[in-house]
Amino acid sequence: MSFQSPLFLLGLAIVPLALAALALARRRPARYVVRFPATATLATIVASHGAWRRRVPPALLTLALAVLVLALARPQATVAVPVERASVVLVTDTSGSMEATDVAPTRLAAAQAAAERFLDRVPGALQVGLVGYADAPHTVLAPTQDRTEVRTTLEGLVADGGTATGNALASALQTLGRRGKTSPPAAVVLLSDGATTVGRDPLAVAREARAAHVPVFTVALGTADGIVETPDSRAIWRSASGSGGRAFAAEDANALDSVYERLGSQIGTRRERREVSAGFAAAGLLLLAGALGTSLRWRGRLP
Repeated sequence: MSFQSPLFLLGLAIVPLALAALALARRRPARYVVRFPATATLATIVASHGAWRRRVPPALLTLALAVLVLALARPQATVAVPVERASVVLVTDTSGSMEATDVAPTRLAAAQAAAERFLDRVPGALQVGLVGYADAPHTVLAPTQDRTEVRTTLEGLVADGGTATGNALASALQTLGRRGKTSPPAAVVLLSDGATTVGRDPLAVAREARAAHVPVFTVALGTADGIVETPDSRAIWRSASGSGGRAFAAEDANALDSVYERLGSQIGTRRERREVSAGFAAAGLLLLAGALGTSLRWRGRLP
């Protein structure tokens, strides 16, 4: 437990002062004395209830003051907050061949649309990253739950240059960090026409992904009638199968949400400080109400 405004804790000094004032008030002799001949008889009746009924209202009032002072100090508690630990990295081809219009309106636009649909369908707690590439990876966004950042980065991709698919896959693996059998689930989604022109062999990187327990799911964008370049669907399929993933065609890219279903969910926790002053304030007000209510009920006056 910690406090954002610890200076208010000095107010706890009110509690012993209030108790001392109450004790002095009770020791002070009554201003008027009234003789009552049946005092002994009355004492036998009142004694069974009077002692604890006199103590309860002041005790509740004292506790109320202490708890309200703690609320003013704005206490914080460290709690375990559930967090989705699964991650997916979208790897999007932005090479010149992605300007082809055989997939309307263009291959790149189709890739962006498929990625948008994926973001719409998976849980908001899923960690999603992005790698955009041409001759080399030029846009790398680490997995995050900030969908606005992912969408903004995705919309800013422009087609130009060569196709370094292997390097892009390697960059995606790097953003996921060192991995083993006990690591949180992760996957890579590659949206490309598959025609690698420079850089590392995608199949070799796919084998590295398989060893790291990161399947690569691929979407082959383009047709044999592509204006700029014929898509290499076989290369796309090999990359997916070599990693333990699955290959999709452009027309069934809507099924990308099955990537998350296969990936599975793994809920972890992170330690987070949260202010709990509202709870203290509510408890203090309840104690105060109890002190006033019991005092008026049993003694006919305020504590």
